Amino acid sequence: MIELKNITKIYEVNKNNQVVALQDINLKIKEGELVVLKGASGSGKSTILSLIASLSKPSSGEVIVDAKRISKLPDNFASVYRRDNIGFVFQKYNLIPSLSVKENIILPLIPLNPPAKEIQQKLEIVTKMFNISHKEDALVRNLSGGEQQRVAIARANINNPKIIIADEPTANLDEKLSLHFIEILKELKTLKKTIVIATHDPLFFELNFVDRYVDISNGQIIL
Repeated sequence: MIELKNITKIYEVNKNNQVVALQDINLKIKEGELVVLKGASGSGKSTILSLIASLSKPSSGEVIVDAKRISKLPDNFASVYRRDNIGFVFQKYNLIPSLSVKENIILPLIPLNPPAKEIQQKLEIVTKMFNISHKEDALVRNLSGGEQQRVAIARANINNPKIIIADEPTANLDEKLSLHFIEILKELKTLKKTIVIATHDPLFFELNFVDRYVDISNGQIIL
């Protein structure tokens, strides 16, 4: 499903502050697999996620997703690729407090301009799936932290993406909400999504439903 081949990523190339974020990385992730990237801040985990999402391009090497080479996609094609294939779970939810639950969840559909009936069908699927349908018309700012979390994850799934990416999803959460997120993660796993999480949160490190842990240190995979 996802393959990183001989990936090197260098920021600020040939400058005094040049940073080698990844160095000759090779990684394969199977369809339906839940993979946790472990490592300290600055180890290169987030850079791997940004390459899979085509938010950045490697300095060398190839990124292949679903048999398509995405590492050199022009920006307009990269945005279409993300829209059609990637669901993002952000650290701070990135919800719009003044909008309703429904309005926040359907935001990724707006560029597609689908018929109202299709929007409603997709909305019903994800709000039921993540137990938030009873709050559809509530303003996000009036929700509890756990409810906001479910809204954010429903939004990530509204386009039924093949891949879910989460970058330090519990970094700003207390233990209760972190455990709540892990329970939702179990639900996502049953949907056979390919899920890649970057984290240094020890709560993730002994979960029996994670398929594989990948240790990253100083831009390299530790075998």
